[in-house]
Amino acid sequence: MIKLTVDGKQIEAQEGTSLLQACLDNDIFIPNLCYLKEMEHPPTSCRMCFVQIEGQSKPVTSCNRKVEEGMAVRTDTEQVRQLQQNVFQLLFSAHHMDCKNCLSRKGCQLQKIAKFLGIKLKARKPEELGRDLTVKPTHPCFDLLPTRCILCHKCLYVCDEKGYSILKVEKSGINTVIAYCGDEDPARIPCPTCGACVEICPVSAIVPRKEEPVAAAAGA
Repeated sequence: MIKLTVDGKQIEAQEGTSLLQACLDNDIFIPNLCYLKEMEHPPTSCRMCFVQIEGQSKPVTSCNRKVEEGMAVRTDTEQVRQLQQNVFQLLFSAHHMDCKNCLSRKGCQLQKIAKFLGIKLKARKPEELGRDLTVKPTHPCFDLLPTRCILCHKCLYVCDEKGYSILKVEKSGINTVIAYCGDEDPARIPCPTCGACVEICPVSAIVPRKEEPVAAAAGA
């Protein structure tokens, strides 16, 4: 076992464990949105899991850093918190806040992190950003809601892991969306009996069409 110190507390972790996972396993919360324990190579796309490691001049992401013997880590320095708050504000600026119509409202990761960071959430209409969020072709079973999507890529990971690979990233910049690239006939795709992407999404940006039509989900 590897021994390290986090926020003055000595913890242990198996060799090869990510620093983020070691902290979470020991009830030390570090904000994160794109991380899954099963990922061999975390995408670091959310840029939320910063920590300060003794001996290093700048904070680093903890999801792709392995634990080391004797490592001393701080998760709550002023610089770490400022980085996390800035990243969260930027991410949330592109998120259409519609909590009352969201399937994730009782377990929303954005709400959890906002509370942890002391950030007050404020609704903002997606059209204010002038984004082109058109997604074509549409998914035959699910609605993809890019105004909610935080581009954590978890849906891409689980879809690829199951061997289906029918979701992809399209466009760039503020117009980036998760799109569908499979068959338009539900009978020829595994989605109706799978739903892994729906289950893994932390903000209900992918929802079963029968449960929540696009118009209702988008607040129309």
